[in-house]
Amino acid sequence: MTKKISGLSVIAFFAMMGIIRAQGADEAMGAKDTTSATKKIKLDGIAAVVGDYVILESDIDKTLIDLKNQGASTEDITRCSLLGKLMEDRLYAHQAVQDSLLVSDDMVNAQSDRQIQQLTQQIGSVEKMLSYYKKADMESFREELFEINKLRMLSEKMQGKIVEEIEVTPEEVRQFFYKIPEDERPVFGAELEIAQIVKQPEAPEEEKQKVINQLKEIRQDVLENDASFNVKAILYSQDPGSKSKGGFYSMTKETPFVKEFKDVAFSLQEGEISEPFETSFGYHIIYIEKIRGQELDLRHILLIPKIPQSAIDKATQELDTIRQQVLDGKYTFAEAAMNFSDEKETKFDGGLLRNPINFDSRFELTKMDPTLYNQVRDLKDGEISRPIREDDQRGGSPKFKIMKISNRYDEHEADFAKDYMKIQELALREKQFKAIKGWMDEHIDDTYIHVDTESRDCDFANNWVKQ
Repeated sequence: MTKKISGLSVIAFFAMMGIIRAQGADEAMGAKDTTSATKKIKLDGIAAVVGDYVILESDIDKTLIDLKNQGASTEDITRCSLLGKLMEDRLYAHQAVQDSLLVSDDMVNAQSDRQIQQLTQQIGSVEKMLSYYKKADMESFREELFEINKLRMLSEKMQGKIVEEIEVTPEEVRQFFYKIPEDERPVFGAELEIAQIVKQPEAPEEEKQKVINQLKEIRQDVLENDASFNVKAILYSQDPGSKSKGGFYSMTKETPFVKEFKDVAFSLQEGEISEPFETSFGYHIIYIEKIRGQELDLRHILLIPKIPQSAIDKATQELDTIRQQVLDGKYTFAEAAMNFSDEKETKFDGGLLRNPINFDSRFELTKMDPTLYNQVRDLKDGEISRPIREDDQRGGSPKFKIMKISNRYDEHEADFAKDYMKIQELALREKQFKAIKGWMDEHIDDTYIHVDTESRDCDFANNWVKQ
C-alpha cells in the first residue's frame, strides 16, 4: 500500500555515495536455459525526467542517506515521497531557467565554500571530509556540490517568485478564520511579551587605542617581515567563528556580515591588508587572499577592547537605580526604556522584544530561544529582574539588562481579535499553498515529464504520471 505524500521538506545536502543494486536472475520461459545462472545489474537507472533534469535512482538513495546522517527520522519516508520531492525541486529549477530567474556562479560557489568550511570544521580536516563523502579530490567534491546547490537555489528562487506578491486582506483573514469549524480551531500555546532595558558598558579610549596599536603592529609585521597572517589570526584573533581557521572567511556582497566589514573588504585589492577599523564587534584588520569575481577569500583578525570592572559596575549600578525608580513609580518601564536603554532596536518601543521569526511581540514558551527562556522563566507578572549579564556569542562585548514580562497569555483556542497576527499568517500560508499547487498543476501539464515504470504506481501528491 502506498503512502500519500505530504509537503515533505528534504535538504539534499550532499551525501555522495553511488548505489549499485543487484537483482536475481529471471527464470527463462519455454526451453530450458543451459547457460549458468547470472545476475542482472542495474547501473544507476533513471527514476524520472523533469524538463532538462534527470533524476537517477542514486539521487534518491543519496537523499535518504543524507537524511539519516543528519539524524532525521526516516520511518515514514518512502522512495516514492523522496522521488516526488526531488521532482518538485527540478520542476521549480527548470522553470526558473525558462523564466530567466538565474543564480550567479559566484553566489553558488560562496554557498559551497561556506558548507565546505562548516564540514571541515565538524569532521576535522579536508582529507577526513573527502573520505567521509567518498570523493577522490576536492575538485570532484566541489563540482558535485556546485550542481546540488545551484539546483536548490534555483528552486528556492522560483518558489519565492510564485508567492512574492501574494497578500491577504483583512476580509480574507476573517473569512479564513470563520470557515474553520469551532471545534477545529487551532490552539495556541502559552505566550509571553517581554521588555528589557539594556546598558552596554564601553571600553575607555586608552583601551581602544591599545588594540588599534596592536593591530597596526601585526599588520606591519606581516607586510615588512613576511609574518604569516594565518598564524597571527590563530594566536591573537578574538573571533570564535574564524580563529581556528586562521581568520578565514569566503564572502560575497550578499553574505550577512555587518556593513562596515563588507565596505572595507570590498574596497581592498588582492594581497592588501586594511588599516584597523571598528564595527559593533570590536576592531579588525582584513587581508584579502583571493578575489574571484564578486567573491572574496579573506582572513581577518578581531580584537575587542577590554572593558574594565569599573565600567561593568557602573552599568549594573545604573540598572539597579532604573529598576528602583520604576518600582517607586517615578517612570513606567516603557518610559525608562525610552529614556535610558542603550539598545536602539527596542528602546523606542518601550523595550519590547520582537520575535525574530515573525516580528510579533509574543514568544511561545515551547518555541523560545533557550537563553531567553532561562532569563525570564522565574519572573512573576509585574516583577522586574535584577541586572543580567549577556555575553555576545559572536565575540562582541557583553551587555547588561533588566527584564520584565509585560503580558502573559495562557494556552487558548484561537481568538480572532487577540490572535489576529497568527491567524493572518495561517491565512497567508494557505493562500500561498494554493498558489503553489495551482502553479505546479499548470507547469506539470506544460513540461516534459517521464516517470520510470517502477515508480508509476506511486501515489504522488502531484500528477507526475499525467493520468
